[in-house]
Amino acid sequence: MKLKVVLVFALSVIFFGCNTKETKVFAESDIHVIPKPENLKLKEGNFQFNQNTVFYVADDAQSAAAQILIDRFKVAQGWDLKTVDTEPKSNYIQFKTSENIEEEGYKLMVDNDVITIESNDFNGFLYGIQTLRQLLPPAIESQTKIADTHWVIPNVEIADKPRFEWRGLMMDVSRHFFQKEYIKKTIDRLAYHKMNTFHFHLIDDQGWRIEIKKYPKLTEVGAWRVDQEDKPWDGRYTPELDEKATYGGFYTQEDIKEIVAYAESRGVTVVPEIEMPAHVTSAIASYPELSCLEKPVPVPSGGLWPITDIYCAGKDSTFEFLEDVLTEVMALFPSKYIHVGGDEATKTNWEKCPHCKKRMKDEQLKSVEELQSYFIKRMERFISSKGRVLIGWDEILEGGLAPGAAVMSWRGVKGGLEASEQGHDVVMTPGTHCYFDHYQGPMDTEPLAWGGHTPVSKVYQFDPIVDSMSEEQAKHVLGGQANLWAEHITTESHSEYMIFPR
Repeated sequence: MKLKVVLVFALSVIFFGCNTKETKVFAESDIHVIPKPENLKLKEGNFQFNQNTVFYVADDAQSAAAQILIDRFKVAQGWDLKTVDTEPKSNYIQFKTSENIEEEGYKLMVDNDVITIESNDFNGFLYGIQTLRQLLPPAIESQTKIADTHWVIPNVEIADKPRFEWRGLMMDVSRHFFQKEYIKKTIDRLAYHKMNTFHFHLIDDQGWRIEIKKYPKLTEVGAWRVDQEDKPWDGRYTPELDEKATYGGFYTQEDIKEIVAYAESRGVTVVPEIEMPAHVTSAIASYPELSCLEKPVPVPSGGLWPITDIYCAGKDSTFEFLEDVLTEVMALFPSKYIHVGGDEATKTNWEKCPHCKKRMKDEQLKSVEELQSYFIKRMERFISSKGRVLIGWDEILEGGLAPGAAVMSWRGVKGGLEASEQGHDVVMTPGTHCYFDHYQGPMDTEPLAWGGHTPVSKVYQFDPIVDSMSEEQAKHVLGGQANLWAEHITTESHSEYMIFPR
């Protein structure tokens, strides 16, 4: 008789245990949300996801945000969680539109039976979902089905909003080309960390990476170089013009549309960079008449310095070419900002070129620095006529900058200080803290990098607002950005290593 009682009791424990909510108790040290929310309050109790949990949505934007987490549960647990348009009694996540919440901000309230995400826009709802992902057990990120996981999160109240409107990462795909699947994967990681800008460095000396239908040679010629990947970047010879070029690749316009749409679904804006007047040997190799010397050149296989094969500033045909290119680019990228590079132009050919000398005389320009200013100002007028904003590296300040242009300060913070003082918007991206092609640790233990030492702790100290800025200057700081130049980065795994955890 005693044995029967024991068996009945044991079975009761098993039965009721399987149907009772997990009673895990959380401490603040269990919560790992990156970036750290502005306000977080831990409460008693928890919410447990199960196969009957639903998302109560009112529109497509809320449904799209919910889908991020639905997809994760499908992979990690095999559940196909549903969205509904009628409010359930319990066990659901609901979205509420609140006009009192700032752009991209959100409030997250987790209670025993219901989770509420409040926001005023898609990005806010998305960030609320990303925070839920980070509150869940790490197994939610598994790429295969996980058994025996309790999908429990603590009851919390979180109120969060971004401090800056530009939270970016630049990826260089010219020096080494990466497939669109990796670009999309990187965009996923940005969204996960509530970053909203992907700066796409599509053009440089060593490769032209975007299809331009009016100028097919840009990808037929400019997207390919002689394969010297077995040699150090700065130890590669200058190829002969007739050598077969096999290393490279490019994105078709359909690829670009797919990447931009995917980024939009993750709350990320893709900002294209179309370099000018320098870092364009790949374009000169395709169309030599764009340069001052009009001399055929190969696409460089590796390091190139100084950069003298640049666009001729004296020919109107140069500007016609660039306007045609940017017209196609702007049709593909709806971003407010169009990046034109503007850095590291060695202007020795401009000094000798009859076209450039005539331009300087006609425009009453005293130096080639002022000629570069003319070049950028002329492109700024074109870009602004299309309702966009020109942004470039801080060299575009030299010789004077068009009033509507914005500056990306990379040579320390000096460019940002100068630009903001002149009333220009700036993105702070100093090489000291934001160049992820630098070493993360001791050189002898790290994969090859460009140089410099930028460990996680140093990146973490970065603040886009410089102490010496006035209150008015600080208002012009759009935000900050990390840059990953790819001279030494040949694989996706190396790229990921350089980006994360920094």
